[in-house]
Amino acid sequence: MKVLVPVKRVIDYNVKVRVKADGSGVDLANVKMSMNPFDEIAVEEAIRLKEAGKASDVIVVSIGVKQAQETLRTALAMGADRAILVVAADDVHTDIEPLAVAKILAAIVKEEDPGLVICGKQAIDNDLNATGQMLAALTGFAQATNANTLAVEDGAAVVAREVDGGLQTIKVTLPAIVTTDLRLNEPRYASLPNIMKAKKKPLDEKTAADYGVDVSPRLDIVSTAEPAARTAGIKVESVDELVSKLKDAGVV
Repeated sequence: MKVLVPVKRVIDYNVKVRVKADGSGVDLANVKMSMNPFDEIAVEEAIRLKEAGKASDVIVVSIGVKQAQETLRTALAMGADRAILVVAADDVHTDIEPLAVAKILAAIVKEEDPGLVICGKQAIDNDLNATGQMLAALTGFAQATNANTLAVEDGAAVVAREVDGGLQTIKVTLPAIVTTDLRLNEPRYASLPNIMKAKKKPLDEKTAADYGVDVSPRLDIVSTAEPAARTAGIKVESVDELVSKLKDAGVV
């Protein structure tokens, strides 16, 4: 069984994001970029399935700018078998919207015929949490979102998914789309020998036009702004005063 894993190049989660002075977006100059953390978890889970003998081939896909090659090489160094880069933008500030990404992935799914697609539940740069669900709709595959655990057995995937009330366990028939949550696993670090081997693993380069997908944006960003500064707290003289203020704020 093939496992397909889409990965996205985003600002590293340790970097403090700076908004441009004109409010047109975030400043990416000299900013460290890395693999989206949720996607890293998806890659790790796919590799574990291969190590357990449940998968034969792990394919990673990235859709965006040429620089995403670095992100794909990281996934290959972790243990993925091959990679596909779909160049859909020239400007690093251009974010391909989920519907266009899902359409390209649907075309790749048709070509590769994977038994399982594992996606990060969302990208930390836009937090849209939409690509996996859109891909399931376009392919007609079963879907299980926010996966906390994943087991593949007898042509089905058993997924414990995180919901507001705790965990919900569902069983979906393969082929399926699974989106990962943070507690699914802890991604491994790529060793130096594997980083060197990754340079020789196949990485195919395509364009959005190869799949007949228009990636023109449907949304216009009006402005980008920093979150409002947190206001200073106040000191209270007694427990009664604290309770009173909490009541006035509607907390209790």
